Amino acid sequence: MPGLIKRDDIDEVRTRTDIKAVVEAFVSLKPAGIGSYKGLCPFHDERSPSFHVRPQVGTYHCFGCGESGDAISFLMKMNHTSFAETVEQLAARSGIELHYEDGGKGPDRESVGKRQRLLDAHKVAEEFFRAQLQTPEAAEGQKMLAERGFTPADAAQFGVGYAPQGWDGLLRHLRNKGFTDEELKLTGLMSEGQRGIYDRFRGRLIWPIRDLTGATIGFGARKLYEDDPGPKYLNTPETQLYKKSQVLYGIDLAKREISKQKRIVVVEGYTDVMAAQLAGVGTAVATCGTAFGADHIKIARRLLSDFGGGGEVIFCFDGDAAGQKAALRAFQEDQRFVAQTYVCVEPSGMDPCELRQERGDEAVVELIENKRPLFEFAIKVGLQKYDLNTVEGRVNALREAAPVVAAIRDNSLLTGYSRQLAGWLGEDPNTVLRQVRATRNRVAPAGPRHAASDAVDSPAAGGAREPGEAQAALAWERPDTRDPVVRMEREALEVVLQHPNSLSAEAWQAVYAAHFVAPAHAAVKDAIVNAAAAQTPMSRWVEAIRESVPEPLAAFVAELAVVPLPAGSDDQLALYCRGIMNRLFDIQINHAKAELLGRLQRLALDAPPEEAQALNRELMELEMRRRSLRAET
Repeated sequence: MPGLIKRDDIDEVRTRTDIKAVVEAFVSLKPAGIGSYKGLCPFHDERSPSFHVRPQVGTYHCFGCGESGDAISFLMKMNHTSFAETVEQLAARSGIELHYEDGGKGPDRESVGKRQRLLDAHKVAEEFFRAQLQTPEAAEGQKMLAERGFTPADAAQFGVGYAPQGWDGLLRHLRNKGFTDEELKLTGLMSEGQRGIYDRFRGRLIWPIRDLTGATIGFGARKLYEDDPGPKYLNTPETQLYKKSQVLYGIDLAKREISKQKRIVVVEGYTDVMAAQLAGVGTAVATCGTAFGADHIKIARRLLSDFGGGGEVIFCFDGDAAGQKAALRAFQEDQRFVAQTYVCVEPSGMDPCELRQERGDEAVVELIENKRPLFEFAIKVGLQKYDLNTVEGRVNALREAAPVVAAIRDNSLLTGYSRQLAGWLGEDPNTVLRQVRATRNRVAPAGPRHAASDAVDSPAAGGAREPGEAQAALAWERPDTRDPVVRMEREALEVVLQHPNSLSAEAWQAVYAAHFVAPAHAAVKDAIVNAAAAQTPMSRWVEAIRESVPEPLAAFVAELAVVPLPAGSDDQLALYCRGIMNRLFDIQINHAKAELLGRLQRLALDAPPEEAQALNRELMELEMRRRSLRAET
């Protein structure tokens, strides 16, 4: 067993890791004040952003579900890795050499975390497949790519490879690289029979499927030979890495353009993604053998920053019956988006890959730009079922179309499409509009999910508590900031947690001397004093304070550390911080004055006059200091 990683090295990893860069591999972040960023939480479904990141103190916090921590804990939760594995990954990324307690060494090949071993196996497999595409045996695969308009450079850009026809080509290669059969069984790269394991992919073109970080987590394989009894497309089965409902092919290449353009284009296959991206549609992605579902929507919404409107989700389906069915399934998920949803179908039924071969890159771009609102498409597909030349057909068509129109969130669009539907049906617009509104009133639209609805097991959501837990929660209940003094305490803690290095010695003196009235604030203040006395580095500042407060207050500390401060520039931020600390000092002066006045009143009648004079002098100095502070605020 390797020794524990030394604390100094862990602190160095935290210091040199940019938490914003780590988080942005999974979440599109937007500025939320000086030094603060926000986005849609990756840990729960939400429509408004409550996930905040503050790089200066290396921490994140979600105001919706309460998740919080630093870059290490974020990656542990996203990748399901252990603490040591995550530190080792971040250290390797930053070029940091780790040292271990008791003279121990880092993990050897056998003790590396399972997830990392799976990732390593996929990386080696991808390199193997890509090399095989250059061999004479892969001529059929090379031909298929060329027939679809892809050059060797295009194939290399997307990592396309070839799986040889033998039963153990990849197996032998991975064994030679040090992977055990037990490890290989977990990769999804192998099948197992009575004689042991053998290559799952044989005689096929291979596409690597990557996650948001660019790591290869699975493969898609296309049949090449007629004597192959398998399906046309064969994907990696479900593994620790690969969950088909949670991956989008091409997302690693498209994520920056999706975030930049606030647009995502969903096509149907690997070659369609290649054709679209090569044609200039850099936001194209595809699902991997499954319908576009709720987990895909979460990924898309985080990248789109889908909470303020203005984004676009465009579904590009084949023009056949299966394509129409896919479009209608997508429409059922429309309400999960704030962004507008569209569909584009090439009239002659060609997919983007075929369209690019036939008419060139411009035709693919034009197809996407000629998108139609998804609900318009859904309405027209429904109308096709009925004979609109008959009264019965028009009545039944209206009954089917009314719920589709009623689901439109924008009232202006709802009215407009009601009138459009009336025109398609040849009915009175007011009659159609009444039918649509009646349908809307009967079926209340599913409103946005609020953060609290996700936390059904949390005390805040009304979950049951044990008596001891209830007492502890009452002891550390959230302070009521309607009290101006309590509000000032909270603001002072926000400043100290977020900008400790900007405080003057006098400001720190005010912190040390402060007597906070709210118990939760007092506990956080004590933890701050302890962290400062221990000369805690910035890389550990918030985490050290989180670890030393009572457990019920850990999330509260994380919240204070990321909440945006009311300042629009660095100068305004400095002025705000100084003003808050001056107010804290002002309260301490008032406490000191009250104590001096009490001592003055308690002086004996026969006390030396010098004592009263000294106390009055101190009172005068405190009053002058208070007036000076108020002049600065």
